[in-house]
Amino acid sequence: MQRPILVRGFALGAAAAAAVLLGACATPPGATPEPRGFTLTSPGRADNDMLAIKHAGKNPANPNCAGDNVSPALAWTRAPAGTRSYAILLDDQAGRAGLGVSHWAAYGIAADVTGFAEGEASAPSPKFVGGRNIVSAGTWFGQCPPRGNAPQHYVMTLIATSVEPAALPPGLTRPQLLEALQGKALGAASFVFRFAH
Repeated sequence: MQRPILVRGFALGAAAAAAVLLGACATPPGATPEPRGFTLTSPGRADNDMLAIKHAGKNPANPNCAGDNVSPALAWTRAPAGTRSYAILLDDQAGRAGLGVSHWAAYGIAADVTGFAEGEASAPSPKFVGGRNIVSAGTWFGQCPPRGNAPQHYVMTLIATSVEPAALPPGLTRPQLLEALQGKALGAASFVFRFAH
């Protein structure tokens, strides 16, 4: 026979007691739980928000690249212990009919950097070492999906590393960068943007 559980002087069955205990741990309706651990955000945006046309790629030769190529603001907190630098990647896994597009690869970002202002990643900067993206640039190259597509997902991944900021040469592609970071990645945070014309 199951014994009742006493909660504040009331005898409750096991199911009722579990409901009371779980209810005490739940996040109140409408409240956003505080993030824990290494976190990447884009100030003023929720994860999975749509990007404005100004953030899209700019290339007069490609009608799908009709934006101003303005990088969005980024911020991060609570890096893993031992972080010496960061690397950052922006990928469209559905681009090129599923073969993927690397929109940005940068690294050598010093451990005391906590983000980039809007537009800061659109041009070379002493705050990061430029890799090589789909257009062989080391800076932000915005989205250029085919017109009429459903919103595509652009995944920004920030990697905390044990690598000194000046250790890697400029111009590494995404695969080359990931190879160079083998055994040196301490943790990662990600953020998703969406975009469609």
